[in-house]
Amino acid sequence: MSMNAKALVLGASGGIGGETARQLVAEGWQVHALSRRATSMPAIPGITWVPGDAMSPDDVRRAAAGCRLILHAVNPPGYRNWHQLVLPMIDATIAAAHATGATILLPGTIYNYGSDACPILTETSPQHPDTAKGAIRAEMERRLQRAADGGVRSIVLRAGDFFGPRPGNNWFSQCLVQPGRPVRRVIHPGRPGIGHQWTYLPDMAATFLRLVAIRDRLPAFTTLHMAGHWDPDGTAMTTAIARAAGRPVRIRRLPWRMLGLAAPFVPLIRNLREMRHLWQMPIRMSNDRLLALIGVEPHTPLDEAVRRTLTGLGCLPPAQTSQPG
Repeated sequence: MSMNAKALVLGASGGIGGETARQLVAEGWQVHALSRRATSMPAIPGITWVPGDAMSPDDVRRAAAGCRLILHAVNPPGYRNWHQLVLPMIDATIAAAHATGATILLPGTIYNYGSDACPILTETSPQHPDTAKGAIRAEMERRLQRAADGGVRSIVLRAGDFFGPRPGNNWFSQCLVQPGRPVRRVIHPGRPGIGHQWTYLPDMAATFLRLVAIRDRLPAFTTLHMAGHWDPDGTAMTTAIARAAGRPVRIRRLPWRMLGLAAPFVPLIRNLREMRHLWQMPIRMSNDRLLALIGVEPHTPLDEAVRRTLTGLGCLPPAQTSQPG
């Protein structure tokens, strides 16, 4: 990759945004990261923090000047005002991509799909979301698809629940374990015997980079699925955490009923509770289309991925992981 290639990352302080930004730097990209707190953000080698707001089309367009890529990995912190902010942010990104000719990368989710599409999801499965959040995610993709008619190129990479070595808005670090504390218990949201799909964030970032390398050969609007880590009965992840901890770990079920009492007052809990149905049925994505394009999906073995994640979250000392996350 030419050292002159430039990418804009929206959401670089988050999980997938940060991981992808670091891997872009490693591949020789110049990475700019937009943030309202640019002057106080920690220094990251190869990443230039640019002051601005992802809600402002002017700020995004200025930050995107000269960029070939825009990674749209931004979400309102703590899910506050999610329903009011998410669509204006994707509109600002689309406008910037239209002005600069940059390709948009969007980390997708399974929220777009309703129960009628389960249990196996493909890129052509019907999108009839069961929740308001899912409806907004589906609308984001529809706007990207419409923008393709005007020359805006985008790649949507859908994946299962995220986990990785840096904290973020995900079930692993906000529910299963407590960052900064040794693992003595795991709180699991799922039902016994129900399969669940997970995605290790560095693997997803690596997949994005492989798709970036062939982006000129892809349709203007491309959607693809990752397989990630499939937990066939809900126990593979919890037992991997216990193995990494090196001690017996208590497994507790998430008290969904108790969460209902706090949901009206805490936006994060309200949004987590809205996704309860995704833990009550097995939902698995097929990556056949992805494999046809890149051959092999990047895949860190589960035990190693969990060790790196727990170390990065401060739940294990660094000596217990063989490689940095």
